Amino acid sequence: MHALTFVFVIALCTSAMLRGWLAGRQMHHIYRCRDAVPAAFAADIELVAHQKAADYTIAKTRFSLIGIALELALALLWTLGGGLALLDSGWRQAGLGPLNTGVLVIAGYVLITALIELPLGAYSTFGIEARFGFNRTNLRTYGLDILKLMLLAVILGVPLLYAVLWLMQRTGGWWWLAVWALWLAFSLVITWAYPVLIAPLFNKFSPLADMHLRQRIESLLARCGFTSRGVFVMDGSTRSAHGNAYFTGFGRNKRIVFFDTLIDKLAPEEIEAVLAHELGHFRLKHVVQRLAMSAILSLVGLAVLGWLATSAWFYHGLGVPQPSPYMALLLFTLLAPPFLFLLEPIGSAWSRRHEFQADAYAARQADGAALMRALVKLYRDNATTLTPDPLHSAFYDSHPPAAARIARLAQLVHVVPGCV
Repeated sequence: MHALTFVFVIALCTSAMLRGWLAGRQMHHIYRCRDAVPAAFAADIELVAHQKAADYTIAKTRFSLIGIALELALALLWTLGGGLALLDSGWRQAGLGPLNTGVLVIAGYVLITALIELPLGAYSTFGIEARFGFNRTNLRTYGLDILKLMLLAVILGVPLLYAVLWLMQRTGGWWWLAVWALWLAFSLVITWAYPVLIAPLFNKFSPLADMHLRQRIESLLARCGFTSRGVFVMDGSTRSAHGNAYFTGFGRNKRIVFFDTLIDKLAPEEIEAVLAHELGHFRLKHVVQRLAMSAILSLVGLAVLGWLATSAWFYHGLGVPQPSPYMALLLFTLLAPPFLFLLEPIGSAWSRRHEFQADAYAARQADGAALMRALVKLYRDNATTLTPDPLHSAFYDSHPPAAARIARLAQLVHVVPGCV
């Protein structure tokens, strides 16, 4: 057996088993805590709501085991099972040239994988989300969303793919620097264009109509030194009962967005506090930090790929007999995830640190007690588990566990959790 083959199989299986073990821990821990609401939330969240959150999280976690097994099977079938080699051989026989062949092979891989995974997404939406009362979409809207995503992939992804493969073929051994610069520019353009050109394809965005709330928000924006193209309400209720808020874009295209479900459930001072948290990410430069980290990691990844792409053992060890730039890209996307999984806790811890910092910022700029009340309502209405397994949370959770987050806020505003 080729050395890379052995290492790849071990990494894939180890990653899958670790993910499955973490899922098992999560389900067991939540089930053990199912029959008692944590003391900090006992005054605000009823036992039946706590049990719904537990059952919802357990159902999603159990379902994720199917996704883990499918990812493992697909990675092996595409590589050592000869899937990529077969797809490559088929398109090579068409005689369309290396550039067109590369684009068609990658497009074929993406399409086939998406079709295989489509039933999982459909069951998540129309099975689990519907069972717990969160799904509000229908088959027509769901299908149209998929078609829109495919159209965007063709309009945006295909030209980008042609450009990347052309650079890989024409710019010599340092092609990865040119591709990195292209990817960075593309990412910035998409981030800038998303609020006004892409997001409206899927949802309706209306200016905030509540004048009292608008004035309150504008006062907060002035205090925080934040300018945007407006405050909008998104019709999130057409697809889901979950509530959220976010700001998106940069430069002149910055937008503040509230889900209509959040507007309906929170009081004005709570909405202001939630927005102050989101503005905290901006004022504390979390967005810039994440963009910079993404740029650094993508540069490192492309540099590694630049080295691997020139090594015959890289292709042969992963079941591909004919080296090519497009095969290097595909193989790297399949090789990297199992090795990077062990780094997940680092990224999650960094993200949770940002959330704590944004909460502290919100407590200074708005009413910290109102933010606590808002979070408790969101935990309850979104069926967020209050008792995640600590190790599972360390790997996966970008936000602090509910109890830790509320406790930290309670220290900042000098109140007792459950008494706000």
